[in-house]
Amino acid sequence: MEQNDATQTADVLIEALPYIQRFSGKTVVVKYGGNAMVDDRLKRSFARDIVLLKHVGINPVVVHGGGPQIGRLLERLGKESRFVQGMRVTDAETMDVVEMVLGGLVNKEIVNLINQQGGRAVGLTGKDGGLIRARKLLAATSDIEGDLVDLGQVGEVSAIDPAVVHMLDGGDFIPVIAPIGVGEDGAAYNINADLVAGKIAAILGADKLMLLTNTRGVLDGKGELLTAVSAREVAVLIADGTIHGGMLPKVECALDAVNSGVKTATIVDGRVEHALLMELFTDQGVGTQIRG
Repeated sequence: MEQNDATQTADVLIEALPYIQRFSGKTVVVKYGGNAMVDDRLKRSFARDIVLLKHVGINPVVVHGGGPQIGRLLERLGKESRFVQGMRVTDAETMDVVEMVLGGLVNKEIVNLINQQGGRAVGLTGKDGGLIRARKLLAATSDIEGDLVDLGQVGEVSAIDPAVVHMLDGGDFIPVIAPIGVGEDGAAYNINADLVAGKIAAILGADKLMLLTNTRGVLDGKGELLTAVSAREVAVLIADGTIHGGMLPKVECALDAVNSGVKTATIVDGRVEHALLMELFTDQGVGTQIRG
């Protein structure tokens, strides 16, 4: 290694030191999805980032999605995917596929990737250890004709029991959680992964929630990245329509987490290699940080 390269490496480590000290012993919840989940280079990068966090004394908790993977398997089975206002209509047959993909194929792939990089990951669904209690999503939801639609086994979080996560953290394991909850009647429910990540971050008293997305973060009216916004500023951006579409539920999830005690929530560009490390350990960061 050239001396200049070695000096640059040392500079990077020195810049990271105060952030490593700040987050050591703290919990960071990461919602994993988007391009970072399907691009092989980004998948390996994500796994290395998670392992590094654990090795420097941070407790990462991963919550993942898997919508595209569910859609592909349903297509192979000859079953059409139907969405209402962005939510997948989930009948009993579809729920079987959701459990197979989220709790099986996708979850175990992430666990394997982390373990290949030297971590000790353990896969969970909300059914394990009573982690995620759910109730049927009863919001009045209309299709394009305006008729009310029963979304089936689509749920929302009613309670989180973090005991199994605490046990894994204490044993130096990395929890990898699929967003499947269980109702009072024992039925499984498909829950939005952003929502689950936010609720888990709040109940764990996490220092940081990170939502990986396929965009740079929250943009202003001119399309420029906002690196940090307060709850009050977010309200203005929502009211004037600057924050809209798919970004709206992510911002609302981040706000809910911050209002529930999570110190900061960041919408991170998951298309950037090592985005987690850049956000946590550099002065500039990646994405948009949302504060209370």
